[in-house]
Amino acid sequence: MTTPVRVLCVGAGHMGRSHALAYHRLEGFEIAGICTRSESSREELNAALGGNYALYGDFAAALAESRPDAVCISTYPDTHAAFALAAFEAGCHVFTEKPIADNVEAAEQVVAKAREKNRKLIAGYILRYHPSWIAFIDQARLLGKPLVMRMNLNQQSSGSEWNTHKNLMSSISPIVDCGVHYVDVMCQMTNARPVRVSGLGARLTEELPEGKLNYGHLQVVFEDGSVGWYEAGWGPMMSETAFFVKDVVGPKGSVSIVAEKAGAGGQSANVNAHTQTQCLRVHHAELGPDGRFTKQDEIIRLDDEPDHDALCQREQEFFLRAIREDLDITPQLDAALNSMRIVAAADESFRTGKMISL
Repeated sequence: MTTPVRVLCVGAGHMGRSHALAYHRLEGFEIAGICTRSESSREELNAALGGNYALYGDFAAALAESRPDAVCISTYPDTHAAFALAAFEAGCHVFTEKPIADNVEAAEQVVAKAREKNRKLIAGYILRYHPSWIAFIDQARLLGKPLVMRMNLNQQSSGSEWNTHKNLMSSISPIVDCGVHYVDVMCQMTNARPVRVSGLGARLTEELPEGKLNYGHLQVVFEDGSVGWYEAGWGPMMSETAFFVKDVVGPKGSVSIVAEKAGAGGQSANVNAHTQTQCLRVHHAELGPDGRFTKQDEIIRLDDEPDHDALCQREQEFFLRAIREDLDITPQLDAALNSMRIVAAADESFRTGKMISL
């Protein structure tokens, strides 16, 4: 019988809970401990999992005492790099929520350390495991070149959700935190090198420290002539109108995610709705001799899709395979660094007022 991979779960927020549930359910893993700054959070998660796990309030102590084979990092982004580097030094594999770090230099250091120690590093790019998003990318690749890619995810938040967003923005901006997902999708659609990035930003509330933004917008130009934009804003002032746009246009037509559930009123801050698609609408641009379209739009139904917890479990199944089968994850690491460089360039562009060449 194969010995399970013992994993230390760090962080018990929405993502941390979902990952811990996956480790609890998968036979290939065994939870070595749960570590959070909040005593109530770790006790609540432990109770949800049956109340049998060791609990820690300090990461260094948890790492030393639990002696795990792997560490799952689901904390705020400004802690990702330090926790990952310490885990690698302790001989652990690492699964970390995106982004790998809160800046490019730190992300590069984490990837270099993983390679130096010959340990696996998987970043939580959840859309790479989503069958509907995989289909979206495949359809976009059929549209010809160049592509025009339009994506956003604005979130109207209040109460505890707004508090979570404010805490998150103390370490990273929305355009960096969420942007890595969607520019990664753009890079997969184009298979082309990004060459120029520009960014805009705005501080729409006095509740944030000076210099922190709760709205951002980036534009990226690719070597093949494709262009993409992405916007993200968080807070009680954000509009629920057109907050979820996932649309790609090429010479041969277009493909769009039609997210009926995610697009419903009051859903923009619902993390579970962010990965829901329902269907793809494929439009064909070909015209006949009469100047009219030769094909009607196609609707590709995607009703049978995994929920958020199931997607997190797919991520952890891949993590387990990467460890057990010694998979070459170089392409995934290169892609994670590439998306990080793009969103960091957008942030630099906003602050300097200049377009950034990559």
